[in-house]
Amino acid sequence: MTGFGRAKNQINGFDVTVEIKSVNHRYFEFSLRIPRSYNFLEEKIKNFLSQKISRGKVEVSILIDDLNQNSTVVEINREYADAYIKALADLSKEYKIKNDLKVSTLALNSEMFKVRRVAVEDEVIEAAIMPVLEEAVDNFISMRSVEGERLLKDVTSRTESILSKVEFVEARSPETVTAYKEKITQKIKEMLSDNTVDEQRVLTEVAIFADKVAVAEETVRLRSHIKQFNSLLLSDEAVGRKLDFIVQEMNREANTIGSKAQDIEIAHTVVDIKSEIEKIREQIQNME
Repeated sequence: MTGFGRAKNQINGFDVTVEIKSVNHRYFEFSLRIPRSYNFLEEKIKNFLSQKISRGKVEVSILIDDLNQNSTVVEINREYADAYIKALADLSKEYKIKNDLKVSTLALNSEMFKVRRVAVEDEVIEAAIMPVLEEAVDNFISMRSVEGERLLKDVTSRTESILSKVEFVEARSPETVTAYKEKITQKIKEMLSDNTVDEQRVLTEVAIFADKVAVAEETVRLRSHIKQFNSLLLSDEAVGRKLDFIVQEMNREANTIGSKAQDIEIAHTVVDIKSEIEKIREQIQNME
C-alpha cells in the first residue's frame, strides 16, 4: 500500500527529520538513507518498521543536524606546523628574504589544523532518532488507514456484486436442466415415427446432464470464501497474504463453474464474476 509519513523534532541537541514512503509490494522490503556514522541503527530501525508494516517497498530517509556547540574540535597539527614554520625560516635565512610570517597567513593553510567531531555515545543518537521515527511511522500509518478505508469500500462492493451474480447462476442452473429435458424429449420424438417417448430413457439422459452441469457445490464454496474474505477485511491483524490465498480459491471455483456451464447466460455471468475477482486481486496487493 502506498503511503507517506514525516516528522521533525529537536532532541538531545540534534535536529532530526524522518521521512517514510512506500509503494505497493507483495512483501516487506526496506531501504534506509542515513549519515554513514549512524549506520549502526539500521537493523534496529528495520526491525521496528517490520513490526508496524508487513507489506510494501518502504524507503526511510533520516537527516540529522548536530546543534551542540561543542560537537566540533579544532586542533593544531603540531608536527606539520613545526616543520612548515621551520621551512619558512630556512627559506628566509637562505635567500635573505624578510620573514613576515603571521598567524593569519598560517591559517590559510588547511593542513595546519585537525578538525574532528566529538564522539557521541550511540545511546544518545538512538534516543534522538527513535522518537522522531515513531512519530513519522504513526503519521505514515494514519495516511495508509485513509487509503485502506477507500479500498475496503471498493472491495466490499465487488464481493457483493459477485454474490448477486452467484444468485443468478444458482437460479439459472436448474432452468437449464428443465430446458435440456424439453429439448431431448423433442429430439427423441422427431427421431421416432410413432412419437412414443421412452420416459426412462429421457430421465436417464437428463440425470446425466444435470450431474454434468451441477454447480451447487462450487457456488456454496464460493459463498463460503466470500464470507471468510469479508470477515478478514474487518480484522485488525495483517491479513494481506491470507486474502491472496482466498482470492485464488474464489477464482478456482469460478473456473470450475465456467467449465461446467452449458448455458450462454451462465457463461457470461461467470466471465463477470472472474472480472470482479481479478479486480479484487489487484486491490488486495495494496493491503496488509
